[in-house]
Amino acid sequence: MYHYPDISEKIQKTAAEAEQQCLPVFREIEAVSEANQYKVLRSFIDNRVSESDFFASSGYGYNELGREKLERVYADIFHTEDALVRPQISCGTHALYLGLSSLLLPGDQILFLTGKPYDSLEKSIGITPAPGSLSEIGVTYAISDLIDGEYFDLPRIRSLINEKTRIIYIQRSKGYASRKSLSPEAIGEVIRFAKSIKPDMIAFVDNCYGEFTSLTEPTDHGADLCVGSLIKNPGGGLAPIGGYIVGRADLIERCANRLTAPGLGKEVGGSLGVLKQFYQGLSLAPSVTANALKSAVFASFLFEKLGFCASPAFGEAHHCIVEALTLRDPDLVRKFCGAIQGASYVDSYVIPEGYDMPGYSDSVIMASGAFISGSSIELSADGPLREPYTVFFQGGLTYEHGKYALMKAADSICGNLS
Repeated sequence: MYHYPDISEKIQKTAAEAEQQCLPVFREIEAVSEANQYKVLRSFIDNRVSESDFFASSGYGYNELGREKLERVYADIFHTEDALVRPQISCGTHALYLGLSSLLLPGDQILFLTGKPYDSLEKSIGITPAPGSLSEIGVTYAISDLIDGEYFDLPRIRSLINEKTRIIYIQRSKGYASRKSLSPEAIGEVIRFAKSIKPDMIAFVDNCYGEFTSLTEPTDHGADLCVGSLIKNPGGGLAPIGGYIVGRADLIERCANRLTAPGLGKEVGGSLGVLKQFYQGLSLAPSVTANALKSAVFASFLFEKLGFCASPAFGEAHHCIVEALTLRDPDLVRKFCGAIQGASYVDSYVIPEGYDMPGYSDSVIMASGAFISGSSIELSADGPLREPYTVFFQGGLTYEHGKYALMKAADSICGNLS
């Protein structure tokens, strides 16, 4: 292991032990990455991706072959009928709201099977009142929490499904909750259970942070619609903006009509020169995601060794790139985020502070010295400044960068430990 002159001997020794313990898990991650890399490559080859597909369009973007081909590539990778992949989708929350608002009508109910959704979606739903929320048009919601933060509460789900239930919503990653992230197989099991009660419901999966972490995706296990952000896993660190929705063709058509206008749908929307980055980022996504997973596994062992609680714990399966580290002290959260920021390629001199981010109910601190603003596949750490003071670490385009930043963070907070 390389010797870093700016990190204490204690932390470097602990990190070296951590890396040795992680090697068998790294091999498993690499095997998944290899399979996913072939899946992506095969889709590029089968769809005859060409240099001409990278050409930019503007304005209406009529008949843009590269945009249409990219959406076929996404549909192939996720084994779905159709896809919507656009720079006009500004972030993951936008993609999720776009999907939900496209499919829900007044009087419909959305049933959350994994507890309250991620903080930034609460105003979109109307859990926290906001102009333009789904509740304003008469959409209602119900919530079924996970049992012990891991298992679906099947009796409660059965009791909540009724004639108005239009969508069952499953959030794959933990968000800012203390629960576990979910495997595609577990998602498939609850979808089958719910649809045995009411077959016409739409199974809607928030797939953010989970793409390419497993051999399969939720769409391989019965999800009707899967939604995510291109500045997370599938953008490979190169996509500068954008989101995707994959799934049934009739549902994608409704989403396209909502994104543009009924009658225009997928036919319009210039790419503005980002298609090459979308394609190239996707080509790198399995490998980049594997690097982020390695960093997460390394973090779990290193910080458990230092006496903190990690989720997933070392040895547990990772179904998304997020690693939650419970530090139980706001000062340690600030020190952790400050160290991650200080180990970033961009804005390393900046000191993160908590602030009221749009869409969040608590002050949030975020370290994100990224080439793409807010990119979660790049090295970042964030969390709400509330009990139990958990920081959520994710990303790192390379494992080496993630490892160094985590050692800096460990070194920064170790001085506060008795």
